[in-house]
Amino acid sequence: MKKMFYNGDIITMENTKPEAVLINDGIIEKIGRIKDIGSYNIEKIDLHGKVLMPSFIDSHSHITAVAQSLGIVNLSNCTSFSEIREKLNEYAKNVKSEEWVIGFGYDNNFLKEKNHPNKFDLNMDNPVLITHASGHIGVMNQKGLEILGINNATKNPEGGKFGRIGNSNEPSGYMEENAFINSTSNILKWDLAKYEKLMEKAQNLYIKNGITTVQEGLIKKDNWNILKNMAINNKLKIDVIGYVNIEESEILSENVEYENQNIISKNCYLKNKNYTNRLKIGGYKMFLDGSPQAKTAWLTENYEGEDNYKGYPIHTNEQVDKYVNKSVNDKMQLITHCNGDCAGDQLINALEKYENIKELRPVMIHAQILRKDQIKKMKKIGIIPSYFIAHVYYWGDIHLKNLGKKRAENISPAKTTLQENMIFTFHQDSPVIEPNMLETIGIACERKTKSGILLGEKQKIDVYNALKAVTINASYQYFEEDRKGSIKEGKLADLIVLDKNPLKVRIDEIKNIRILEVYKEGIKIF
Repeated sequence: MKKMFYNGDIITMENTKPEAVLINDGIIEKIGRIKDIGSYNIEKIDLHGKVLMPSFIDSHSHITAVAQSLGIVNLSNCTSFSEIREKLNEYAKNVKSEEWVIGFGYDNNFLKEKNHPNKFDLNMDNPVLITHASGHIGVMNQKGLEILGINNATKNPEGGKFGRIGNSNEPSGYMEENAFINSTSNILKWDLAKYEKLMEKAQNLYIKNGITTVQEGLIKKDNWNILKNMAINNKLKIDVIGYVNIEESEILSENVEYENQNIISKNCYLKNKNYTNRLKIGGYKMFLDGSPQAKTAWLTENYEGEDNYKGYPIHTNEQVDKYVNKSVNDKMQLITHCNGDCAGDQLINALEKYENIKELRPVMIHAQILRKDQIKKMKKIGIIPSYFIAHVYYWGDIHLKNLGKKRAENISPAKTTLQENMIFTFHQDSPVIEPNMLETIGIACERKTKSGILLGEKQKIDVYNALKAVTINASYQYFEEDRKGSIKEGKLADLIVLDKNPLKVRIDEIKNIRILEVYKEGIKIF
């Protein structure tokens, strides 16, 4: 049956103000006046003064990592080493002594000790791994190090390092960037049934936040198999766009034929640009540096208080050129993690060698520390910045300390980008923080840190453009602007109902707006 929404504010993101919206078979059939839409054989949905708008689009997160985080120890509220130990020990009571105890979300910046724990601080019978809130750093205890064979002879990999005890070679348990990523990638192994239950919870988390299109920002073999099986068994309730780790792109050349499905072909996800049971490959993912709050982002100028430390790169220029060339040759969109401006230069220099790179809509993920000259180059090249703008609130006070006032005030320079008439998007990099779009919109417009400091008055943007960053702009980033991101005839009926209009409340009230209903292609899923 057709459905008509009426009697409320309708934010179309198309500069139109219809009285009603008619949807039919998952598509927006007509917008306009109630009397023109008609009233026969239609389910009428009275908004009672509430707000209808397009659902939110996640421009960068890691849905499988969100699922993982829901099955391990949450350390995000810990304020000391002792609290971390307490939570880990409580979890360990319910597992065997040989099983890994894994925690996520601690942040040294907010611990009483103002430091990372080491292997001695995590001493217990089980092997232990805890991951920093940034996702770029981790710490293991001695048993964990022994299981993975990390010892005095273990050398630092390119683009990463192991912490040491004093001036010795003895590992402290601390690992950052490639040392952390390479060492720990195979620790967490769950059976398919358990992972699917966690994926169900993860999807519900996104849905309750009004998101109906979500990203898997780093596909590797294990999580690809999870996503593929979820799709085959019709267990994806929202659209998932995956980006394959460009260093492991061969995983998609494996035979992924479906049984009793519409698409049966080798490598079908690379060949098919449409969703197959709500799953598709968007392109490749590349990392170029780390995190500014962890002081591993690669900068052109020293971190504050450091004589000669600017962070460091993940890849050489030659490696980056090789990966960019692969993206161009394969005609695959490339999304690239760049936090520091030196990493930004590395990406810009690699992309500007290709005349028609705009057609692939490359994305700079996070783009925390961008200079104005870089933004101008990005406009010319066609690079879309996707800002983790909630950094202003969550780590703004830390950025003031690590970067100094001038650089910190210009993190996530949304207003400068807007003034250049560029498309940009916002994201939460979940599971780093919850995928709360309304909170992000408020932060982009208010730009206050946790301690209440106004961080970058000149980079504030208006609410409407902040909404565009998580709706119609995000649909453009995904080459889906003809199907999603606004309320327009012919587009999918991906819609949400809010209790208040974000364009009419005070900016500091936006984060408190409630999402009442969520529709995916016209079907109510929340």
